[in-house]
Amino acid sequence: MPVAVKISALSSAAANNELSNRILGQARADFLTHGYSAVTMDAIASELGISKKTLYQHFSSKDALIRDVILGLSREIRAEADALLRHRRLNFAEKLRGFAEGLAQRLHTVTPHAVRDLQRFAPHLHALLHEVRQKDIPYIFGRFVEQGQLTGMVRDDIHPVFTIHFYLHALQGLLQPASLEQLKLTPTEIYTRAIDLFFGGLLTPVGRKEHEKLFPR
Repeated sequence: MPVAVKISALSSAAANNELSNRILGQARADFLTHGYSAVTMDAIASELGISKKTLYQHFSSKDALIRDVILGLSREIRAEADALLRHRRLNFAEKLRGFAEGLAQRLHTVTPHAVRDLQRFAPHLHALLHEVRQKDIPYIFGRFVEQGQLTGMVRDDIHPVFTIHFYLHALQGLLQPASLEQLKLTPTEIYTRAIDLFFGGLLTPVGRKEHEKLFPR
């Protein structure tokens, strides 16, 4: 392949990737703020200044687009947790605080209405969201518990697998639309309070001291 053709192909691929990311970003903002039923391909195309034909060249349907939004959020949250846990200059409490803040930033616009809307109008995508949580919560918080125990910040007398499954089922219940509406809390507030309560009971005295510097009561 001639060099000029190869460069042109690479440029085209980069442009397509950039547009796909813009589409996903717009869909995420609309979906998290207004809910599944309010997201339309027409509106996304209009907001981005592109044609519906172009939009459908990147995503075959609204469901395919929202599916990628959910999976993309999952990948980002996992990647941020991994990066924080690998960070050598942060102590355990700082890593936990960084993760809580990053999660809050990503989910700050999510409302109980958006969660119920997804459950009502796209139960298959609500099931996907449930499945993603089933994988991500044990993976992420399991790693935090493991590192906390290795550094002496989390009690070593707890059973890690039981602890993580306890947390998983508690969070899954709290994040149901009915629970969110009854508690009058957003998903971000649920996660933040759950992290504080969960690790507050797991930390050693030294770990609790460091934790309370960053999570004052």
